Amino acid sequence: MKQKVRVWDIPTRLFHWSLVLSIGFMWFSAEQGGDWLAWHLRCGLFILALLVFRVCWGLWGSDTSRFAQFVKPTQIGRYLSGKLSENEQPGHNPVGALMVLALLAALFFQVGTGLFSPDDNTFINSGYLNSLVSDSTGHSLRSLHIQFFDGLLILIGVHVFTIFFYKIVKKHNLITPMFTGYKHLEGKVAELKFAGIGKFAAAAAVALAVVLVVANIG
Repeated sequence: MKQKVRVWDIPTRLFHWSLVLSIGFMWFSAEQGGDWLAWHLRCGLFILALLVFRVCWGLWGSDTSRFAQFVKPTQIGRYLSGKLSENEQPGHNPVGALMVLALLAALFFQVGTGLFSPDDNTFINSGYLNSLVSDSTGHSLRSLHIQFFDGLLILIGVHVFTIFFYKIVKKHNLITPMFTGYKHLEGKVAELKFAGIGKFAAAAAVALAVVLVVANIG
């Protein structure tokens, strides 16, 4: 008999959907250019805050969000052979963990290159850290920022494809739990611990501090 199990906490879900919306807006604002670039910069700072928060939450947050709980390369073989049940690891599976790390790394790279990029159109909306690098370095990073976005889209595409593959082929819904926080699992499920408001505040404070430094250092 299946039981309703809380898997994803509110901070993790808010991070996920905020990031989804922010990436969409970043693409839109970059395509529009002009005055939209000012909002592109602000949204980039917001994404940086989200990423820093997620790293902190991955270090001291809830069980299913902590890297130590789901980044387990040695378990990939067990998972692929069907020997690692979802009851044993109800959050990200070992293969999904690789996608989480890849997306975080790619987004940090995308945001990082953007922070140092010059504005070659209006010349008033350069990245917050552009003044720290030479013109040639800034333009090189801008080129990387533009070109790497295609690679980021490929990663996102693989992520979305996998979600629908699980839903259609494996009859495993990954979308609804990221809205509700709950999964319906059979059998005994490993006990999960969820972080409190204090750890959330600490992660949010670190993210805010990083953003304030970046916004004012240039």
